[in-house]
Amino acid sequence: MYERFTDRARKAIELTWQEARRFNHEYVGTEHLLLGLLKVRGGVAVKVLRNLDVDSRTIRLDVEKLMRSGRDPVTSNKIPQTPQSKKVIEHSLEEARNMRHSYIGSEHILLGLLGEKEGIAFHVLENRGLNIDRVREEVLNTLGLGIDETLPADSIAAPADESFLHHLSRFVKDLLGLRL
Repeated sequence: MYERFTDRARKAIELTWQEARRFNHEYVGTEHLLLGLLKVRGGVAVKVLRNLDVDSRTIRLDVEKLMRSGRDPVTSNKIPQTPQSKKVIEHSLEEARNMRHSYIGSEHILLGLLGEKEGIAFHVLENRGLNIDRVREEVLNTLGLGIDETLPADSIAAPADESFLHHLSRFVKDLLGLRL
């Protein structure tokens, strides 16, 4: 399922389950997704937040204030996702598709969190003055792209599939004026 995710996005997902275990939660919610995303250094999502003058540590503290630890350590290897966290992944896929990206990066997960208004993560981000339009605009600015331009964000971590090569050839034509 995560084959189209960049390395940093996959790392964020992996850290999500670690965060759920850290709080002894028997589920993975949007709050865990946000905490996992904030731990991935160098990701576009963290850069976007920084560009919007939102401190990752502050968001982390906001989330942790809202969460209560479970009583018993989680022993199951498989922790289920809440319906809201599943929707975040769906929103992430949709955001990538709308941007015509052939991959899902940390920036798409951040937008997915803002797209799922039922989750704790949405409310924490909203309380910090973030909304999906503002973040989407900053994602494009951070990537150095206009609304019609698309290139992978998390650099080399993006899969080199035919769609990516098609986008790359589009830019070669634009830059060199060649017909490939």
